[in-house]
Amino acid sequence: MFENNIRQPVVAGSFYPGSSKALSQMIVEFLNKTENQNLDNIIGLVSPHAGYIYSGQVAAYSFKQIEGRQYDSIIIIAPSHSEYFDFCSVFNGKAYQTPLGPVEIDSDRAYRLAGEDAYKDYIMLSDAGHRQEHSLEVQLPFLQTVLKDFKIIPVVMGSQNKRNIEALGNVIGSIFKGENILVVASTDLSHYHNYNTASNLDSKVIDFINSYNSFSFIDAIVSEGVEMCGGGPTAAAMIASKALGADKSKVLCYKNSGDVIGDRSAVVGYLSAAFYGD
Repeated sequence: MFENNIRQPVVAGSFYPGSSKALSQMIVEFLNKTENQNLDNIIGLVSPHAGYIYSGQVAAYSFKQIEGRQYDSIIIIAPSHSEYFDFCSVFNGKAYQTPLGPVEIDSDRAYRLAGEDAYKDYIMLSDAGHRQEHSLEVQLPFLQTVLKDFKIIPVVMGSQNKRNIEALGNVIGSIFKGENILVVASTDLSHYHNYNTASNLDSKVIDFINSYNSFSFIDAIVSEGVEMCGGGPTAAAMIASKALGADKSKVLCYKNSGDVIGDRSAVVGYLSAAFYGD
């Protein structure tokens, strides 16, 4: 999974096409079906992370909004599905590889993010969570399609407790203030309920994001009042984006797998959203 300190793709050929041509074609088709809503100064995005045939069109709603823009660095915050650790893991490598090529790590900013003494037990340089995690990897081909010449800071959140959420959001917001940063949170919503139950559960998340109330949202995440695998990354992105200048939020698209494949008996919810300012 690592070659010369470059993280190799682990879900190419399963979650998305393994060939660069087929992958590019699929993403372009998703983007062509999506409208740019001309939001000013986008600082944060929320994007799903299922297989592209299920959630790729929803993800395109987020990435379409930043097409052709420029950022100093992109921080991607994802949940850990296969490893448990009690901190936020900042990748300590050279690049993440995809079928579209390598995506360079912004090492200087990664060291700054993990170098705050007050948060050294909560945010660390590490390979933990990066070895087999799909939820971060699947964001990269979209970014490679809509942007040029960018670097990333990949962060996988282990324990999604209040301490880690607030630490990561606050540190990003403080040390990168005044810089042109994009924060991307990776999450899916409710899992394996019937269509109507899922829609009702997911509407709570939609309301929290549209109201841009990170404090109530964190309380709901910790108390399991909402169902989403990337609640912590999403809340951290909300905090960071607000500190970096976003004062508005908007859910761009919501669907679940029942809308895509037709089976409504046990669905997974997907959402895209943006945090932006003037």
